[in-house]
Amino acid sequence: MDTPPPAGRHRLPLRLVAAAGARPVNQPLPFGPGRTGRASHAGRSDLSEVMDEVAHGDKQAFSTLYDALAPMVFGIVVRVVRDRAQSEEVAQEVMIDLWRQAARYRPDHGSVTAWAATIAHRRAVDRVRSAQASADREQAQAAREHQTAFDEVSEQVETRLESEQVRRCMRGLTELQRQAVTLAYYRGLTYREVAEALRTPLPTIKTRMRDGLIRLRDCMGVTT
Repeated sequence: MDTPPPAGRHRLPLRLVAAAGARPVNQPLPFGPGRTGRASHAGRSDLSEVMDEVAHGDKQAFSTLYDALAPMVFGIVVRVVRDRAQSEEVAQEVMIDLWRQAARYRPDHGSVTAWAATIAHRRAVDRVRSAQASADREQAQAAREHQTAFDEVSEQVETRLESEQVRRCMRGLTELQRQAVTLAYYRGLTYREVAEALRTPLPTIKTRMRDGLIRLRDCMGVTT
């Protein structure tokens, strides 16, 4: 069965299921000016009776119920949700709830209006919470992406500063120390290969590299 949207809007066809124990409903709801049946309920002030008929799948009764409650439902929802487009969607959902849950209404628990108002407020609050949760997730994701980008930039800056510091400290070494350290730690040569490359006795290379590394450590402020 098709269900109407809030009053004043084009009624979208939505398939509804009649309440448990109700007569089967297979035709569209009779909404729109000039439809028969509306006048038969127009003079009824007792919405409890109308709700009972809705619970039994009476489409004309639901049309009457819709006209009586839709403005109030929308007013409650829009005060909570604020956004008009979303409020219209929520109000539509509330009216569908009233159709589907009509058989659950109990007059001794309160008026139809109060019952509808409770459903409308609950639906509106749920929509606000859902929207807030979605916004929080997006904000958290944006924060994570920002932090990742910041960490990458920070690491690059630190690496660059360290490289500049190493170059500055390297300039404080003797020529032989600088060459030996460069060959050993930047080109991966062994002590013996460094000695052969520089044509310098192996003991001398070991001594110069040891002294050079001590000077680099002191220059860069590395503690042991």
